[in-house]
Amino acid sequence: MLTIIINFHEASFGVIGQSCQPIGLIGGNITRQLRLFLFFSLLLFSQGCRSKADLLPPVSPVPSPRMTILDQREYAVQQELRLVNEGPGRPDKQNIWVALIRDFPPYQSVRSIEVSPKDYQLVVDEYGNHYAEFDFSKQPAGTTRTVKIDTRVIVNELAYDLSNCEGDSPTGFTQPELHIESANPQIVALSTRLSEGKSTACQKVRTFYDYIGDNLVYTYNGNNWGAQAALGPMGADCTEYADLLVALSRAQGIPARYFEGVRYLENGADEIANIEHAWSDVAIPGLGWVSLDPTLGRIAARRDTYFAHHTPDHIILTMGTNPSTLRGSSYWTHLYWPGNSTKIQVNAEWKIELIK
Repeated sequence: MLTIIINFHEASFGVIGQSCQPIGLIGGNITRQLRLFLFFSLLLFSQGCRSKADLLPPVSPVPSPRMTILDQREYAVQQELRLVNEGPGRPDKQNIWVALIRDFPPYQSVRSIEVSPKDYQLVVDEYGNHYAEFDFSKQPAGTTRTVKIDTRVIVNELAYDLSNCEGDSPTGFTQPELHIESANPQIVALSTRLSEGKSTACQKVRTFYDYIGDNLVYTYNGNNWGAQAALGPMGADCTEYADLLVALSRAQGIPARYFEGVRYLENGADEIANIEHAWSDVAIPGLGWVSLDPTLGRIAARRDTYFAHHTPDHIILTMGTNPSTLRGSSYWTHLYWPGNSTKIQVNAEWKIELIK
């Protein structure tokens, strides 16, 4: 039922997100009964996201002395979104969901967070991701609504000892899903071939990581085409790099997760990835979750830096390739209807300052 509601919203409303464009209402005018149905469906959807998170297992790693905190950095992160109603009308219903930085041990901990406007609903999705949901219905033409989120977060630099790859491992995160086609025959065949002669999960994951760095061609595309697409001639950016590492690992029964977040860029720019970024972690027996960044590790000279090493410039916002609350977008998603009532432009901007 939840999936039907999501698809119906995407097909019928003006939807704007990080990787979406607004679309008009299909079928022109709608009846009063349909308006009521859609309104209550939206309310049910929001509640559904909140309840599914209770089914998740804890995401904390298996405690181990083989993980070392090398350093810590504290950041002031500001995200600002401006919703400009360019007219001519006003939307009957308008909501925007914005992902919030949250505690995610052992990678990061939040010291404080301030959200403006303060009149918002906290939504938690099936992955445990947190969102602020704002209702900007009836926004007049020619006006701007602004969302500002200020977060102070501490990020740990983590190193891992992979000398012994035996013991218990975290469970879950081994099944295929959208963009993580770990049951696809092409993915399975590649994962099996790369795993030949490799006896441990550590060896297999390192082989997957090196293969991705050696064979994928980085091309920024602004979308998430998925793991299988990364094997074709389309090129790949950070989303496909992370997708493929997760899919190859899951094809061998190794738990793996996908993250989207932001990076602190020391000099304000980086030639190898953007401020908005995706990476992954895998479950190593006897150790727990271990961070990997195959995109930044594609350069041979930096490969060891981003394997089994969580650099402190990575700030997590969401886990999962397709959280239901985001409806296929990244970081935030915007919905208004009727889609042909007006045109609303959303402009988003990040500011990240290193405190210490």
